[in-house]
Amino acid sequence: MTTTANGPAEPRSLELLLRLVRASSVNPALVEGAPGEAAMAELVAAWGEERGLEVTRLEPEPGRPSVVLVARGRGGGPSLMLNAHMDTVGVDGMEAPFEPRLEDGRLYGRGALDMKSGLAAAMTALEAAAAADLRGDVLLTAVADEEHGSIGTSAVLERFGADAAIVTEPTGLELHLAHRGFAVFELHTHGVSAHSSKPHEGVNAVQHMGRVLAGIERLQAELSGRAPHPLTGHGVAQAVRIEGGEQLFVVPAACRADYERRTLPGETRAQVEAEVDALLQAAGEGARGFRASAELTLLREPFEVAADARIVEVARRHARRVLGQDAVETGSPYWTDAALLQAAGIPTLVFGAKGVGMHAVDEHVELASVAALEEILVGVVQEFCG
Repeated sequence: MTTTANGPAEPRSLELLLRLVRASSVNPALVEGAPGEAAMAELVAAWGEERGLEVTRLEPEPGRPSVVLVARGRGGGPSLMLNAHMDTVGVDGMEAPFEPRLEDGRLYGRGALDMKSGLAAAMTALEAAAAADLRGDVLLTAVADEEHGSIGTSAVLERFGADAAIVTEPTGLELHLAHRGFAVFELHTHGVSAHSSKPHEGVNAVQHMGRVLAGIERLQAELSGRAPHPLTGHGVAQAVRIEGGEQLFVVPAACRADYERRTLPGETRAQVEAEVDALLQAAGEGARGFRASAELTLLREPFEVAADARIVEVARRHARRVLGQDAVETGSPYWTDAALLQAAGIPTLVFGAKGVGMHAVDEHVELASVAALEEILVGVVQEFCG
């Protein structure tokens, strides 16, 4: 291992991380025909079995396994769960996504940052825990499907719990104590078709959807004018997809839009549903024949953990020790499985490596940050569960 003035430049888990990146685990719910997590799950399970850890395989849907590894403590101490997802997004535009490339202290490849680096670091911390004779249990949950429906963490929570958790999503070595949720609505405007030379005989669903889109813009301006959440900023309201109309020279009878509302900690499903109702009502004011409907198709709650939760305090202390300064404490703009863990009553922190290109063709992780993450996780595990 090479070192720098700030500590190890390469993580102990480098060879393991290279193996993880080589194992394609593209989520088949995102890319039809993709292999999913099976190969990765077997790699993780075999690694755990080689080290004498307790290994449990969970497969709520065929071909979508998750693996739970447990380093059992001697008893009397609190338990800690390290959570990392195995699945990745697709690889369009990438030349060699599963051939990891080392360059200038960075590792390139699909999943290198999001989030096989976090999984490798968590596995290193678990191995150290197994050798440390701790009082409390340490669990590693390597889960499927975080990038889509989170069936992996949902299945884990049906059988396993812990006194605290760390989700090792890439945070740039920042402590993330909160993140946004989201609600996705399918919006429809319903018109009446007619010859386009006689628009008065029809009702134009596309133009009526334009009124809805203008209302979404006004709602975004309102959200931006509110006091921001101290960790996650402002809420977001945006249309992300639209389709409508049948053909030229016909007044369109139908239009559909997908609407995404990024929610802040404290905002509820009832609030965002009321916003949509008010949005459609306002869009219809003064519009002849206006009819619209909305269906909530996907909901993920926001997440926030108390700044004085013990897992946060312990992580804060070890991050300062390893980094030589206080870690930034903020929130994530994206959603993670931390929300499911927190909702299950497990105080949870999001903390992981540093890099660039999540979901992009140039995805890479900074290896020095993975080394720092390993050292911090080992310290946190041993103090929290010791």
